[in-house]
Amino acid sequence: MTEERLPLAELLAKAGDGDFLRCVAEAVVQLLMETDVEGLIGAGRHERSGERTTYRNGYRDRTLDTRLGALQLRIPKLRQGSYFPPFLEPRRTSEKALVAVIQEAWVGGVSTRRVDDLVQAMGLSGIGKSTVSKLCKDIDDRVNAFLDRPLAGEWPYLWLDATYLKQREGGRIVSVAAIIAVAANTEGRREIVGLHIGPSEAETFWSTFLKSMLRRGLRGVKLVISDAHEGLKAAIRRVMGASWQRCRVHWMRNALSYVPKGQQSMVSAALRQGFIQPDRAGAAQTLRHVADQLRPKWPKLGDFIDNSETDVLAHMDFPAQHRTKIHSTNPLERLNKMGYPAGALGRPLGHLA
Repeated sequence: MTEERLPLAELLAKAGDGDFLRCVAEAVVQLLMETDVEGLIGAGRHERSGERTTYRNGYRDRTLDTRLGALQLRIPKLRQGSYFPPFLEPRRTSEKALVAVIQEAWVGGVSTRRVDDLVQAMGLSGIGKSTVSKLCKDIDDRVNAFLDRPLAGEWPYLWLDATYLKQREGGRIVSVAAIIAVAANTEGRREIVGLHIGPSEAETFWSTFLKSMLRRGLRGVKLVISDAHEGLKAAIRRVMGASWQRCRVHWMRNALSYVPKGQQSMVSAALRQGFIQPDRAGAAQTLRHVADQLRPKWPKLGDFIDNSETDVLAHMDFPAQHRTKIHSTNPLERLNKMGYPAGALGRPLGHLA
């Protein structure tokens, strides 16, 4: 991967499965510490060796705050001497390398080069190629098992979010689309239910992704929430048979692009009147009225409202107590990027039955 801002890792975190991300990160760091201690001692656990200098003496708990959440680590203790992981020292810049390893695992497998970079950034020594290979396999196995897990129960709401990444293929850098799918089950719990990497966002791309989740057991989807993608809309009709909600936040940005900046606050306030109505009929009537009022001055805005009203009001067909969470992809984006508080993930949506 060549993208410096680690957008996929941020996307995964805000999508709500930070528990899984933290578990993978904890396993990576713990294995590196165990290997580092073996090099310091001169022998592995329970190994008889003439080069042994001391023995282990249990663990002490330590929390490491990262953008992936708080990692709960077990620092090895020694009978003689002490061990303090160098990556816990102040100003150690190992966190970015750790996040890069986790991100690369999602995109298509961890490279030994990336793990070598992590080892160097953490200030560890004596980490051989066999340990690096073992760590790569462990991360890949965990991620693949998570992404291929069966999906049980019904998932009435499905959010889709995307980002573009730079990836090296055949010696050149190409742009690929990374799609994250997050669903809420009937108990109101959100989970990442899919990740797909592809060269574009054409209908075939979306159809392949949606079909893969159906094969794993995704069922009961009634509403898909995303930004406006023509390929996705067609794929939803063909594959899911569900309604589509155009993200209201992105819709508002698109609408205001037809208006001079000095008038955007007024237009935004007028458009929001449609979204505070108690039912879909009232909302549609209000938006049409606003469109007619604004059309003489901004005809393109009026046409935009006419053509997109059905899609942006789809959530109004669902229970009122759910609408604030299903009218846009914003519930995902509101989780602080790579720094959300403990307990913010897996947040229930409210009983959906």
